[in-house]
Amino acid sequence: MKVLYFAWVRERIGKSSEEIDVPPDVRTVSDLIDHLISLDETYAHAFENRTVIRAALDQVHVKPDASLDDAEEIAFFPPMTGG
Repeated sequence: MKVLYFAWVRERIGKSSEEIDVPPDVRTVSDLIDHLISLDETYAHAFENRTVIRAALDQVHVKPDASLDDAEEIAFFPPMTGG
């Protein structure tokens, strides 16, 4: 799965994207965040306040309990504001 990181999430992780193999027990967006946090301190820092992190699966905004199903891409980003 391609994982994209934007804004301060990208800055904390230190990369804008990566390809990961999603373990079979990772079924939701929240599960994926848990998995990433378990990998490294940089992910733990990026997702320390996971309630503010937004996600999009294949460019569609989703909630943390959304199923990953056959998604090819997930993006993580902080809340956006408009002007």
